[in-house]
Amino acid sequence: RDRNGQFHQHTLPDYKQHSDILESMIIKLYSKGVTTRAIADLIEKMYGSHYSPAQVSNISKQMIPKAEAYHKR
Repeated sequence: RDRNGQFHQHTLPDYKQHSDILESMIIKLYSKGVTTRAIADLIEKMYGSHYSPAQVSNISKQMIPKAEAYHKR
């Protein structure tokens, strides 16, 4: 830790709250029409990590600009 926030550790990767693979899976499931509660249940059963439906909804909101761009084409 440093005062300027410029220290970066090179031995371990930076902490991420959720993985990119899991995030892309959530977006794909949401785009197929699976509900956020069903996605949260699937993640808990498959990976053992708990995601609330609100967290799934926040992750799936990343898809909205892509969907709007697709509709405007």
